[in-house]
Amino acid sequence: MSSFRFVRCFATRARASRTSAFALGSMTPLSTVSVSFRNRIFPSVSRNYTAQTTEKKGGKTAILWIGAGLIAAGAGYYYFVNPELGAKTLVPTNKEPDYQKIYDQIADVLEDNDWDDGSWGPIFLRLAWHAAGTYDKKTNTGGSNGATMRFSPESDHGANAGLKAAREKLEIIKKNNPEITYSDLWSLAGVVAVQEMGGPKVPWIPGRKDSEAAACTPDGRLPDAAQGSSHLRDIFYRMGFDDREIVALAGAHALGRCHPDRSGFDGPWTPSPTMFTNGFYQELLGKKWVEKKWKGPKQFVDKETGELMMLPADMSLIQDKAFRPHVEKYAKDEELFFKDFAAAFHKLEELGVPRTGDEKVYYFKTKE
Repeated sequence: MSSFRFVRCFATRARASRTSAFALGSMTPLSTVSVSFRNRIFPSVSRNYTAQTTEKKGGKTAILWIGAGLIAAGAGYYYFVNPELGAKTLVPTNKEPDYQKIYDQIADVLEDNDWDDGSWGPIFLRLAWHAAGTYDKKTNTGGSNGATMRFSPESDHGANAGLKAAREKLEIIKKNNPEITYSDLWSLAGVVAVQEMGGPKVPWIPGRKDSEAAACTPDGRLPDAAQGSSHLRDIFYRMGFDDREIVALAGAHALGRCHPDRSGFDGPWTPSPTMFTNGFYQELLGKKWVEKKWKGPKQFVDKETGELMMLPADMSLIQDKAFRPHVEKYAKDEELFFKDFAAAFHKLEELGVPRTGDEKVYYFKTKE
């Protein structure tokens, strides 16, 4: 994790028990709606499907129809090589995935007492963030379309250290649902992580395509946690975000922790690293932060206990006159933070994805 930790080593604790934070639409059923990206309003419009049937007439005709059906069936599949496991899998390309089912399967594997704080949620969110945060609006390269982190050299970039574990963990979901692309799977896992750990409902749109190694992005496109506000603006403005969105996305640091063997940094941002809250802003403003005395990279710890930490990029959010007002607003108003984060994270996950404006938008119900 040499990146601004949406970016960082999200790693985790047992999935938080349902609190009032989880009540945010937790019983809302999955819905699909039509979206217009010009105004970002998602009116509810159902999508219609038609099925065509044919009638067999005579033995020869039946044989011809059977032959045609076999050819069509063959055309509906292709082989791909799983870059993580090196296994060939037969993938149906004409099957509409059951995204709520896949959401539930991801949610089912989040809790794991043998992994960090007991949940895979933070590192799934980090995977989704790093897959999307490589976008460059000037060249229209990078972004969540492609899942190029499957390949070297992108998989070996310093900011992606440790994410192999998240990619491999999601392989069981991919194996059970070969019709979903890696790009969609990783982005959906980010939505699952946010919602299942108590965060807001995040709209999600499928349709990402996987790319080959040639599409790997160059190193250095993700934020560097050791840098300050100028660096953050360079990185986020390149993607198309403004100051408010930069601060809103930073709130994901309520989750997870940093690891010396990945990012070089060490420790959690909040005392509840598996609960999505506005706690990152409250801790940032409410505690006295001092530079940690150790042999690792520069970071800060709370003076009172030394158990929580902040990165140089985090500290710049309260040192910068334009960033700080947003930090103060989110520290006081969790509902506002949830609203702005959901919008910014949806925008992040859409970077680099070709859209017509008529795609279905999914809202997922959380697991009971």
